[in-house]
Parts: sequence; C-alpha cells; structure tokens
Amino acid sequence: MPGFELWGAEEQKEVNDVLETGILMRYGFDGARKGIWKAKELEAEICNTFGSQYAQLTSSGTAALTTAMAALGIGYGDEVIMPTFTFVASFEAVLSVGAIPVLVDVDKTLTLDPDAVKEAITPNTKCIMPVHMCGSMANLDALRNICEQHDLLLLEDACQSIGATYKGKAVGTIGDAGTFSFDFVKTMTCGEGGVVMTNKEDVYIKCDGYTDHGHDHKGGADRGADDHPFIGYNYRISELHAAVGLAQIRKVQRFLDIQKKNYSQLRQIISQVPEVTFRSVPDPDGDSCTFLSWFLPSEEITQAFVEEMKSQGILGGNFYWYKNNWHYISKWDHLKNASLLTGLSHAVTEKLRSYATQKFPASDAIMGRCISTSISLAWTDEQIKEKGEKMVAAIRKVLTAQHNLV
Repeated sequence: MPGFELWGAEEQKEVNDVLETGILMRYGFDGARKGIWKAKELEAEICNTFGSQYAQLTSSGTAALTTAMAALGIGYGDEVIMPTFTFVASFEAVLSVGAIPVLVDVDKTLTLDPDAVKEAITPNTKCIMPVHMCGSMANLDALRNICEQHDLLLLEDACQSIGATYKGKAVGTIGDAGTFSFDFVKTMTCGEGGVVMTNKEDVYIKCDGYTDHGHDHKGGADRGADDHPFIGYNYRISELHAAVGLAQIRKVQRFLDIQKKNYSQLRQIISQVPEVTFRSVPDPDGDSCTFLSWFLPSEEITQAFVEEMKSQGILGGNFYWYKNNWHYISKWDHLKNASLLTGLSHAVTEKLRSYATQKFPASDAIMGRCISTSISLAWTDEQIKEKGEKMVAAIRKVLTAQHNLV
C-alpha cells in the first residue's frame, strides 16, 4: 500500500538537489535556489498525472481539506454532509472552518449512502463530502446528481484513494475540489503533505493564497511586494517534502500495478470461502486496490475472526475499523463530547453532542462485519499465498465453531 515500501535512489536524488542549495522553503530565495523548485514541479506532475487543471500543495491532507473548504466558501453555520466511516481528519477540517459536520450512514461501498445523504439535507447544507475510503470510490454519479438538484458543493476527500478512478477520471478531480494526503502511509508519500486539486481557477487562486498567509504571489522575486487580499494561514509544504513526492509520483503507476496484482491474488484465495463477500465498488476497474475490504456473515463471527488472528499473532494488516479508535463514529468520544481546546458556536456544540445518543444501525450492520486487509507492495507470490491460506484457515475455524454452537 504505502509508497515508502519502495523507497530508493530516486527519492534521495530529489532530496539531495534541495540540500545542495540549502533552500528548504518553497517560496522566495530565487537566486540561491539555482532553479530548483520541487513544489512547483510536483504540482505540475500532479496535474499531468491525475488530470486536474490546478493543484496546490499543502503541509498535510488535513490542511488540504481545510484549505479547500475555505476556498469554496464553507464556513460558520454551514453543514457539511460526511460519512460515519472516515479518518478523524475529515471532521477536524470541517470544524476548523466553523462548519457543522453532519454524519450519515455508509453503504456497502464503505462510503456515503446516497439515500442517507438525501435525508440529511437541510436549508443549512452547503456541501456533500464523500470520503473515498480504503482505495475505492463513492457513487459519484448519484452524489453529483444530488448536488445539482440542491445547488450544493461536492468536495472529494480522496486522501485514501490516490490513483483510483471513476469512469475514467481520477477521484479528487471530479467535484468542485478534491484532496489527497501524502503522509507516510499513503500510496505515494511526501513524508508529510497534501494537495488540493480543482478545475476552477478562482478556487485555485484562493487556495494559493490561503496556504501562505494570504500572499497573492504577484510581487515577483520580492515576497515583500506581494499583496494580501485576504487572511490566510501557514499550510505550506517544504521543498524537502515536495522533493520526496516528486520521486514518488513518477513511480505511482508502478505502485498501482503491483497493488492490483497482489490484491487480485489475495482476493482469489479468500474467495474460496463462500461465506465471504466483498465491498461494492462503483467502478471496479478504477479501484486503486490499497485494501481488500470484505465481509463475514455477522458481527459475532467477524469479532471471533479478529480474536483468532490475534491469538495466532497474524492479525497485522487486517483492520477491524468497527473497533478502531480513529476511523468509526462509535469510538469518537472526543467528537461526541465536543472536546476542543478552543470555543465552538452553540450550533456546532449542539450537533456534536447529539451524536452521543444518535444511532447509526445501517452503518453498524456494515462496519461490524467488515475487515480491510492492506495490500503490501513488498509481498512475494509465496507470501500472498501464505497470508491468504492463514486467513482462510482462521475464517473456516470460526465458522465451524459458530455452526457447532447453533
């Protein structure tokens, strides 16, 4: 799954280019940097690779989401519809701009259920934010139709699905804006970093300034001559991080090819168990295959599988998100308690505290039965066979035990 598994001389070369100049900042110092502009190069490569007209690098995927929301005009009192299954960064970004996260059920795609989205729309809804979890994508046709019918923004959190496509277009480039994360465990990494992609020039211009204290970048070589048409923040990426990403993006198709091969081999092995079913993928050809996500018949059986794998010391790489502290609403007590270090508006506080009692049985029924197996780039065919056979043996053991209890 992560690009760091195939780290090599390419990354070292790009980083050394920066170290030789000593200019680690992406802006300014034009003469001293000797023509080395890694962030600019990476932004151009992102546009070329993924088909976005504009790209603005940031210091993280979270910063990218925050920047995108600000550039799209999402702020105080606006409601952003998002899924119950995501990483905490998704709602952190919503809160960072003063907006209200409206959590709704996922379906078997492990992403937003379009019917649940429709039911959640209110006069305060400003944006629908699908999160393309675990390498695959949301039902973007259905979500775009909802946005068009209700005049809403579509912001794609594609941080976990770099390289996935939907009907020939890269996820993250289909909505009004989209984001990737380039942290250490993403398909391609900068170590830390992120990007906002958009096909709208006005959104890009706002992102460009927002990530750099509001600089309009029109002062040429003199940063002090830049104007500041609005207040921004420091969400800049460094040249060192961009250098790593520049090497990684040039290998990203190789990463994806390996992922898809290893994914297919592992899926074929565990498909031997008829009780195993797999997540729904709206465009199977577009799955980036960072994870193989699959279901067992019941929550009880799934938890027994997890315990069996733990007892054998071989659970690693199999994620049971339902009991994970970071990815599913059942464990987000800090959100439900509105536990922020800064103040919140009354509307936001009320909404967050409502999640302490709100139930999501449809999501529970899906996530309680779901395992996601991360796909390594470093596996050999023999290792895939061994891993798959151990998983199959554990599944069959818990299924037999369950049958004997009935």
